[in-house]
Amino acid sequence: MSVDKATVARIARLARIGVAAEELEPLAGELSNIMDWIETLDEVATDDVAPMASVHDDTLRWRSDVVDDGGKQADVTANAPNSEDGFFAVPKVVE
Repeated sequence: MSVDKATVARIARLARIGVAAEELEPLAGELSNIMDWIETLDEVATDDVAPMASVHDDTLRWRSDVVDDGGKQADVTANAPNSEDGFFAVPKVVE
């Protein structure tokens, strides 16, 4: 598939990209090369290839779904300017 200067100008306008007139011809050549490469990918036989979500066919390790407090309350509030009873203390903003 060949891309001409008019098509490149239209794509640039739709993408709201400013492209100078002297850059249209080189971009047309680059886009034509990309489209030719994509067309060569269409020739690859993929009929016997199962669809995949990832290139790795790994299963994730499961962890137990246990609710806990994390045990880091003191670490979380350590850098707070003011804390009370393990909670952040903030000034009252509503009268």
